[in-house]
Amino acid sequence: MTYCETVEKSILSDFRETLWLPLLEAVERYKLIENGDKIAVCISGGKDSMLLAKLVQLFHRQGSVDFEPLFLVMDPGYNEANRRQIEKNCALLEIPARIFESNIFDVTASVGSSPCYLCARMRRGHLYAKARELGCGKIALGHHFSDVIETTLIGMFYGSQLQGMMPKIHSTNFEGMELVRPLYCIKEEDIIKWRNFNSLEFIRCACRFTEQLSHEAEENSSSKRLEAKLLIKRLSEDYPDVESSIFDSLHNLDLDSFPAYKAGGREYDFNSLFASKSE
Repeated sequence: MTYCETVEKSILSDFRETLWLPLLEAVERYKLIENGDKIAVCISGGKDSMLLAKLVQLFHRQGSVDFEPLFLVMDPGYNEANRRQIEKNCALLEIPARIFESNIFDVTASVGSSPCYLCARMRRGHLYAKARELGCGKIALGHHFSDVIETTLIGMFYGSQLQGMMPKIHSTNFEGMELVRPLYCIKEEDIIKWRNFNSLEFIRCACRFTEQLSHEAEENSSSKRLEAKLLIKRLSEDYPDVESSIFDSLHNLDLDSFPAYKAGGREYDFNSLFASKSE
């Protein structure tokens, strides 16, 4: 058995309950991958996107849905070591990735504030454009269950809004294209367990901005996402199902109990909602 076959076997056996079945659940529940789709599976080189690529590859091989996956790596300006690591992992996991270059790191390196926000937007734009050039109607990203929970809490605590992360969205700038998140029902802790089980090494965020930070600075509590992770971890010690409760709550919104909300680009304030209920 090759190393790649061993990794694939771990997904379908050792991690069947935590990785494979949650993938199938997300694909079916949200109709993420359908017959006739041509999907650009976007690989950044981190653990999430590499698992995404392998799961989609296995799902395609299973043959229950007639679609075409295309594995896409955008090099935004990685250093030589990170580029080699991505290429090594793609070869190791037998993922036939196409690599194309962009100058995103050059652009964001000169930005004084919010370089990560700009980088994320530019990455997505380049991926959409390349995917469309290759005839794809969808791009798949590696956001997972834990991202959904953390993003919801960050929006609440720091953005003064209740805002989730959708499993599938229409592109606003590339008409007719969609973004899908097949890892939507998979927890980050289970991705980490799979990575460690198979002794895999993936790159972390490798932009020039974060390369300037020390390891301690990367791990300190000034990170809003890290704060959300730590809060969830602490709550889970007393309430083991707290993550699932937050996730399920996003699917059970009672809009009649909200004093105001936004939908379809329109704002609904309390007074107009209250008046409409008395009519």
